[in-house]
Amino acid sequence: MDLYSGYINRLIEELSSLPGIGSKSAQRLAFYLVNQPKEQVKRLADTIVEAKEKVRYCSVCCTLTDQEVCPICASPKRDKHTIMVVENSRDLAAYEKTGKFGGVYHVLHGAISPMLGIGPGDIRLKELMQRLQTDEVTEVIIATNSSLEGETTAMYISKLIKPTGIKVTRIASGVPVGGDLEYIDEVTLLRALEGRIEL
Repeated sequence: MDLYSGYINRLIEELSSLPGIGSKSAQRLAFYLVNQPKEQVKRLADTIVEAKEKVRYCSVCCTLTDQEVCPICASPKRDKHTIMVVENSRDLAAYEKTGKFGGVYHVLHGAISPMLGIGPGDIRLKELMQRLQTDEVTEVIIATNSSLEGETTAMYISKLIKPTGIKVTRIASGVPVGGDLEYIDEVTLLRALEGRIEL
């Protein structure tokens, strides 16, 4: 039995199809939206439609942008000789928040996963290799996740780039700040040990 009218049920159903939104959150959002002024809801709907129509991939690094070239690639202050390769635009945003990386990025939009049928041709590797031929790149930092897919992707990219003579590095991963060693898995501990620095 439906608890609500058809329109509310449809709204809840659509909202719950969004990633990270369960049925209770969808219900809460639906009631919130229904109780807002019509202009505010229309503004939200128009913004979603405009974003869908206008957002595209940067022609250089493949991140999401509403311009031909994203602000990072367009900035003359960025070091174009160093490219950090990330899996998605959210990872790029995370590194940008640190304010410590002055190079540019390349967004793969995924990771190699034979189990899911995602091969090298399904992510933005071809665009990366084209950049390496035209730009004067001296280092590629591979910053994919520490998952099986991320490690597979990192190894594949490394094997592709090494013959070009460009330096290939991998981000260190290890013990999180505030983490107790006894609760951390062996792979993470090993990576922390291998990525150690001199004090």
